[in-house]
Amino acid sequence: MRILLMRAWHQGETAVQQRAGYHRNGGVGVRLPDAARDFLAQRQTIILGGRDLSGRVWAGALYGPQGFLQANNQNLITLDVVPDESDPLRLALRHQADVGAIAIEPQTRRRMRVNGRLHDLGDHLVIEPDQVFANCPKYIAETPLGATDTGYERDWSTELSLAQQAFIATIDTFFVASHVDGHGADASHRGGQIRVTGPKTLSWPDYRGNAMFMTLGNLELDPACGLFIPDRVNGEHLRLTGTARVDWDPAAAATFEGAERVVHFDVSDVVQSRRP
Repeated sequence: MRILLMRAWHQGETAVQQRAGYHRNGGVGVRLPDAARDFLAQRQTIILGGRDLSGRVWAGALYGPQGFLQANNQNLITLDVVPDESDPLRLALRHQADVGAIAIEPQTRRRMRVNGRLHDLGDHLVIEPDQVFANCPKYIAETPLGATDTGYERDWSTELSLAQQAFIATIDTFFVASHVDGHGADASHRGGQIRVTGPKTLSWPDYRGNAMFMTLGNLELDPACGLFIPDRVNGEHLRLTGTARVDWDPAAAATFEGAERVVHFDVSDVVQSRRP
């Protein structure tokens, strides 16, 4: 595929790339090739991230049958589903809001990220991309993300319960949403275990990846951050929002095997879906 247009790296991304010892020219493509359209049309889950009007960043998932995601030749992606009223993600998905999206095929470990601007048309959503790219398959678990939590009730709190802390310590897949005014939103996949250090604090390792550092670049400029932690068994997923910072101390990275950095997260809100 020949990319006709590119979005250049913003200053947070270039700062993190340079600190990590990488130098990347160019930027990220802004057009959907045919292969991307076909890939999206086959997906039954998409992870979205965005910022609500109070400044909190949320990540979550939308589900549907094959075909509920469609991309047309005008470079628009249509989602024939919207979050329900109790989903905090709904607070972030407003008309003309920035949105980050990631679609994954766990069986083949393929993933595609699309960031852009959202058009809310009532019973469906439309994303107008300004960043489109595929990621390497590193750290993707080859198992489905789990059952949908659509229609579940949701409990809100300001800290993690002991049961939630125990659950987080068992997972190997989660998603991170970030946002910077003027540069947009991003949603990214993370593999590896989260270390819970208290009811309002946790940490996770940052491994060698594609050296784009879009998540860490956003956090360099704005610490607001949202996590979506799927439950692969019963769909009772967790959504966390708060702030994150990158710890560059090699001693901190050494506490996680293979990590190059560590990200520390402070919880402000916890939302757990549960069966009614």
